[in-house]
This record gives sequence, C-alpha cells and structure tokens, in this order.
Amino acid sequence: MSASVLVVEDSETQALRLRGLLEAEGFSVSCAASGEAALEHLNAHLPDLIVADFHLPGMDGRELSRQIRLNGRTRALPVLMLTGARESDLERQGLESGADAYVAKSADPKVVIVRLKALLRRARSESAAPKASEPFRRARVLVAHPSATLRLRLGHLLEHDGYEVAALDRLDPDARALDGELDGVVVGVRGGDRDDLALLAALDARRARLGAPFQLLAFGGEESDRDLLTDALEAGADDVVPASASDEVVRARVRAQLRRKLMADEARRSAGEARSQELALARAEARAAVADDLASANRQLKDAQGQLVQAAKMASLGELVAGIAHEINNPLAFLLGHQDTVERLIATAADESPSPGLDKAKARLASMRVGMKRIQDLVLNLRKFSRLDEGDRHVLDAADSIETVLALLTHKLGDGIEVRRDYAARNTLEGSPALLNQVVMNIVGNAADALGGSSGGQGVIAVSTRDEGGDFVIVVEDSGPGVPPDLRDRIFEPFFTTKPVGAGTGLGLAIAYNVVRAHGGAIAIDQGELGGARFTITIPPPVTDGEGR
Repeated sequence: MSASVLVVEDSETQALRLRGLLEAEGFSVSCAASGEAALEHLNAHLPDLIVADFHLPGMDGRELSRQIRLNGRTRALPVLMLTGARESDLERQGLESGADAYVAKSADPKVVIVRLKALLRRARSESAAPKASEPFRRARVLVAHPSATLRLRLGHLLEHDGYEVAALDRLDPDARALDGELDGVVVGVRGGDRDDLALLAALDARRARLGAPFQLLAFGGEESDRDLLTDALEAGADDVVPASASDEVVRARVRAQLRRKLMADEARRSAGEARSQELALARAEARAAVADDLASANRQLKDAQGQLVQAAKMASLGELVAGIAHEINNPLAFLLGHQDTVERLIATAADESPSPGLDKAKARLASMRVGMKRIQDLVLNLRKFSRLDEGDRHVLDAADSIETVLALLTHKLGDGIEVRRDYAARNTLEGSPALLNQVVMNIVGNAADALGGSSGGQGVIAVSTRDEGGDFVIVVEDSGPGVPPDLRDRIFEPFFTTKPVGAGTGLGLAIAYNVVRAHGGAIAIDQGELGGARFTITIPPPVTDGEGR
C-alpha cells in the first residue's frame, strides 16, 4: 500500500508541482490550501507524512506544526517544512516549532524525495506495542569533549533549555555512563582524526547492541568541512553540528534531534512494542541535511567573497584618489601662487604702456584662472570622496557629501541629464562619509547608465532628502526604464546585474545594501513619479547608551 502525504500549500502552482513529483514516486497525495483546512483534513484522515509551506495565509506553517504536536493523535506525524531559499533564519524557526526537517523550495527534487522517504521510514520504525504511559521527564544528555571551554559552553546551552547534562572530557564506548537512560550523546570531533570517527562508530554499535536509542551528535569542525561531515555521518552520527555555529543554531539542531527522540519514545509507549530505530535511515536524512548546509555555506562564501573584492577595490581606489589629489594639488598651488604675481605685473605694464597684446594677455590669464579654479574644485572633491581617515561614524553634512558625488559624476551624467535637487532634511547626519559617498555614487551611477548619460542620453535624475519620524531619508529616482517588479527582489543580490555582459559586476547595489544595513537602515526600490527606478534609503538616528552617547 502506497504511503499517503498531505501537502499544505496555498499556491496552486506549487501544490500541483509537488503533487506531480510525489505521485511520480508512488505516493498518494492530498492537498490543503491553508493550515486551518489541513487541521480539518486531519480530523477525518491521518496521512503518513505532512509537507507544509512555512508561509501560509492565516495560520502559518510554524503554528500548524505546533498544533500538530499538541494533539496526542497527531503528535508523531512527520512534518517536512518548505521555505524560500533566501530565508535562512526560517530553518531555526521551523525546527523549533515542531517540524522534523527543512527543505528550501529551490532544492533539487531528489533532495526533497530523499528527505521525505527518510522521514517515512523513521516514522514506521518508531511504531510498537502499547506500554503504560509515563510521566513527563527532562531529556538527559551526555557531553564528551576534551576542551573544558567547549564543555562549559555546551553544558550551559543545554541546561538553559531544561535538559539534564552530564559532562566528561573523554568517553569510553564501554563506559557505565552509557548504561543509564540517555536521550542524547554529544561527542567532540576533529577533522581528519580517525580516533574520533572510531569512537562514533563504537558508540553507534554500542547503542545498537544494547538497544539504547539515544541520539548521537558529533560537535566540531566547520560548515565547509565536507569530509568531516560525511565521515562522521557514515561512522554513525545522526547529525553533525559545526563548532563555529552560533549558540542559537547549536540549540536548535540539538533540540530537533532530542525532540524527535522523545516523540519516538512516546509513540512507542502509545502505539506498539518498543524496537530500535533504523539508524541508517536517519543518517540518510542527515546526509540530505548536509547537502542543504553545504549549499547555504557556498552561497555565504560567494557573498562574502564579493564583498571582500569590492571592499579591496574601494580601499585601493581611495588610496589612488588621495594620492592623485595630493600630486595634483602641489603643482596647482604653485601655479595659483604665481598666477597672482603675473597678473599684477601685466596689469602694471598695461597701465604704464597700454597695448592690445597686454590686454590679450590679461584675458588669457583670466581664462587660465577659471581653468585652474575648476581643477582646484575637482581636487577638493576627490579628497572629500576618498576620506580614508573617516571610516568611523560621526556627524557629517549630507547635502555636501551628495554634492561631492554629483560633481565627480559630471562626466557620466553628460549634458543631456538634468539633476534635480531637493535637500529638505536637516543638514547633519551621523554616519560614515566614505560609505555614504559610496552608496550615493553607486545608485546615481546606475541611474546615469540607465539613461545613457555618457553616450549622449537624455533624462532626469532627482535626488532629495527629508526627515521622517526621526529617520534621515535619501531618495534617488530617474526617468529611465526602471526595474521590472519580478527582478526587484534580486536587485541587491551580489553578482546580479541587468547590464550587458562586461558592462557591470553586479556588486554596486549589493555593497550599497550592506552599507545601509551596517548603519542600521533600510533600502528599498520601487517605481517613482518620474517613471523609472526609485531608491529610498532610510537611516535611523544613532542608538545611545542612555547618557546621550
């Protein structure tokens, strides 16, 4: 008889795609468009597994999982949670609410099927003959790690979640500590250490031999260490938690494993005779989780690499600009100083002996002064833009910083682009001048490219500022073609660009997004009144420590 699956998905397109994928694998599929409809379905018929979208109208997937776990009739039903690929924090939220596993919607269909089958096999292995009900008890965890610091960290995290914790610096597979009723064993591992892997294998064999169904977790290594993850899972670990993971991630991963174990115990007591879980199937599910973790780590490394490349480029550019400005400023000061002397001498000579040649020389000198003044203004703007000594936050003149950037972009704006200014906000803003310059330059530069400024394009770019509930708001909009609505969610992704190949790196807006976020602000894009793209940058006031600092 084929296993039955309930798909809870409000999108008809996604529901049909999942139904087709699962029915092709021989599953019997039912669908519900909301969490409320799913609960009504469960009142009439219990499926073997539930696949639920995190984002649902009304009751979301997190609340649906909680409701399922609170009902004794449905408490042991496996729940596979689906979320968007970019919503990394939802894995923790989904696991904490009661879901057994998490899969991104963009994941390979094979990963979805592998996770689903692993959950089904685990659920079947957990059914057994009825036993007398037992009172609630705290989960018991044994932590074995040679580092006293990490033992204290793990012990504190687990005790904070209400678990009974025992700690050892070394663990013998035959130790009496394993004879008691344990729910989880956390073992420290190191990459390339065969003794650690042998310990995991011995502990796996010990629990299989004694019928002790504790969860076995390996703790150590980095998220990107593929060999350690694979070796530890193959040696017998149910999951591998990187030592570099945040406290919240460590707690969520341990919590998910222990919750599943305690639910399995309760299912055995209420449904059938106790028997050992099929640990190999659990490892298959963990390997699928490793694939998701590696994919997420790769995305994070790619983002970090892009940011480092851009940061290095901007640092080098700032040093180059500052150097050029300095080298130009010295001879320029020399020329301007002697300009006054020459003008006075020629003026005296013209007064004493008027001649057309001297009048022409005076006119040429006046033109030279205008040209050198333009060079002086350019050097001043270059020095303002580089500001290598102003990376920290302090009070700055926002309008002056924006004008500096517009002056430097004159060549890109061309003669056909009109720049409108409306600086209605207060003059001062607390932030980093260099970073603010970079944000405005990236956005205005993109607007100029969209209008074809450097190649004789026509259009309007409007730059305005305003105060809004204590926030400082900068708006940059243009009369160009704009950004299609289906691309606005991706416009701030590193390496994403709508420009032709070779015309852009796709890093400018990603860096602008991160700079604004570093100031505690937000940046959004929509269609402006001029018909093109409109970027709205919101920077909140600085956070003080209660003493005005």
